[in-house]
Amino acid sequence: MLQLSWIQFDLAVETITERYSSRSFAGVYGVPRGGVCLAVALSHALSLPWLPEPKDGCLVVDDVYESGQTLRAIREQVDATFVVWMSKCAPEWWDAATTISADEWLVFPWENVDLAVEDEGRYRASRSMHP
Repeated sequence: MLQLSWIQFDLAVETITERYSSRSFAGVYGVPRGGVCLAVALSHALSLPWLPEPKDGCLVVDDVYESGQTLRAIREQVDATFVVWMSKCAPEWWDAATTISADEWLVFPWENVDLAVEDEGRYRASRSMHP
């Protein structure tokens, strides 16, 4: 289990800001729930409005890319740029501040560690029952 800190979060915001500061966006949309913190931080860092919903020309952000299901659904609706803090596979049409192993269980700074331990246990147990 990888416990992420607010310092690591700030570094990810800096990384993404450096990569995208020269680009123009309609605003920043964060996928609920994990992407909202990142979207607010990036809206400040990039001096862009925070958007309550995705729209064409915006920067769409999320905390983690796992299966891609969430971001793919948004990508079908809007023409936007997609960025995540953590990607569990090599980025293709999205960007990532950090790429990690698909097996790594993440605990973000805004999450409860004890509940995350329980979630991981349930998740891994459900996977071991289905070969």
